[in-house]
Amino acid sequence: MKASLRARRMAKNHKRFSQQAKLSLVSLMDIFTILVFFLMVNSGDVEVLRSDKNITLPESVSEQKPEITLTIKVSAEAIVVQGRKIESVEYVLAQPGNAIQSLAQELKYQSTRAPELTEREKKIGRSVIIMGDRNMPYKLLKRVMSTCADNDYRDIALAVNSSLEAQNQQLPASGV
Repeated sequence: MKASLRARRMAKNHKRFSQQAKLSLVSLMDIFTILVFFLMVNSGDVEVLRSDKNITLPESVSEQKPEITLTIKVSAEAIVVQGRKIESVEYVLAQPGNAIQSLAQELKYQSTRAPELTEREKKIGRSVIIMGDRNMPYKLLKRVMSTCADNDYRDIALAVNSSLEAQNQQLPASGV
């Protein structure tokens, strides 16, 4: 006896759907390729300074970003220049005067390694970024900045977390 057209079609579909499903990786690879290119193009907009777990940066709403230059990290325990520990904070606070001698020596060493001063740098001094904990005493910050200025690092930037997006979210919406 011949099977009806409907029965043959159902048998054919049942046989086809009962097989193991095949995964097509072509479309998945296309999506990941596009994602990689998107991330590569958009990753250049963010400037990241390596943060220390011991330092909690203050917040800022400034849109201007500093140039990558010499970095001084001041945590609760130590002063670190370009990854090298210079002095403990306790020792620095116990010393009299405004200048920090070990920091001054390191800044002189770093300036010998730097290229020749440009016209702009001759006017305003070399650039330096100070990454200080938000709970750092003002006396310590003043001494670090004073030492930097005495050693021709007068273009001083303080590293902060950008909270511009957070401020924009908190602003009330204007009604029309």
